[in-house]
Amino acid sequence: MRKLPASAPPGGRASDWTQAHFRAFAAAKPTAGAFAVCLAVLLSGCTGDAKDVPTGSITGTGTSTGNGIGTGRPGNATPPEVVARLDLQLDIPWAAVFLPNGTAVVSERDSALLKAVRDGRATTIGQVPGVAPGGEGGLLGLALSPGFPSDNYLYLYFTSAQDNRIARLQLTEQPDGSLDLGDPEVVFSGIPKASTHNGGRIRFGPDGFLYVGTGDSQRREQPQDRNALGGKILRLTPEGDPAPGNPFGNAVYSLGHRNVQGLAWDSAGRLWSSEFGPDVNDELNLIEPGANYGWPAVTGAPHREEYRDAKVVWPSTADSSPSGLEIAGSTAYLGGLRGQRLWTVSLSGEEASASVAYFTREYGRIRDVIRTPDGGFWLLTNNKNPDFVLVLAPPG
Repeated sequence: MRKLPASAPPGGRASDWTQAHFRAFAAAKPTAGAFAVCLAVLLSGCTGDAKDVPTGSITGTGTSTGNGIGTGRPGNATPPEVVARLDLQLDIPWAAVFLPNGTAVVSERDSALLKAVRDGRATTIGQVPGVAPGGEGGLLGLALSPGFPSDNYLYLYFTSAQDNRIARLQLTEQPDGSLDLGDPEVVFSGIPKASTHNGGRIRFGPDGFLYVGTGDSQRREQPQDRNALGGKILRLTPEGDPAPGNPFGNAVYSLGHRNVQGLAWDSAGRLWSSEFGPDVNDELNLIEPGANYGWPAVTGAPHREEYRDAKVVWPSTADSSPSGLEIAGSTAYLGGLRGQRLWTVSLSGEEASASVAYFTREYGRIRDVIRTPDGGFWLLTNNKNPDFVLVLAPPG
């Protein structure tokens, strides 16, 4: 397959996931509206407006300390413990990954910078060429190659002048411990872009393939079109080809999504995703290959045979706008943008409890939740100007 430079036009391909074991993480010391609607949408992570509300959506029933509605019992996760706040002077951080040596690599959406965080300090690795920030677009998701110790590949999802695309580049550690940024190689392109609904989360799954969450890019015909890339979860090889066994013989793994923001696997290898609704019905979904999650016809859990119901529904997007997602043990952890809180959801097999909220409006918008090498979590805040990292202790 012909490889493309980072600035090449659409038509390329994508990558793969990792279950690598990371070395111990040295925790840093703590330091003491679209105008009217669209502006609010941009600041909220784009949850849409009332005109987007489809028919057939419901809120379900259940109880919790928050407003999320699950299909099972209320959640009972252990309250998370804050152990540090890292004031790293970040500018809209979007994603982070940990290298085997414990260094974190963070993407900044609007600056297109990759930053390294080690021992409580952030340094700039370099700026990714070909990124065209705008609205919700820019330098977004990150994923480490499963073979990173030998190939040094970091995968990136970013918005270019033409589209959203995935590239990989090599991160090479220098004798002084700094990281050198290689030239990006585009492996997948042609994902539609817009000022909002760009998706952007990428992650390697237990099967070694790269999973990609995309948005509908304000093109409502895309999510139900099996041959379109918008409003989907894609599954790709590390070289950017459709993964073997995909349900439709192309890159599409599941369809009917509005704007996928989080991807994570439970201990049994089941894939879950977080997704923005319009003004109603943010979702936590259990993802099945070939399943249709209903957008734009429905949201939430309408109990219609042709669509897959969400496992947890937040009736008001003002309470959630779930972004980054991690799963530890039997608990899912989701960052809330408009909701400005951390949500936890207890999982039991294929079912999920009602959600429980922590840190409500204490730390601002939470863009991503990242598992640290010691089993704890990083929470990336957004739009605090500058943004910081909240470090949580391992659960339990």
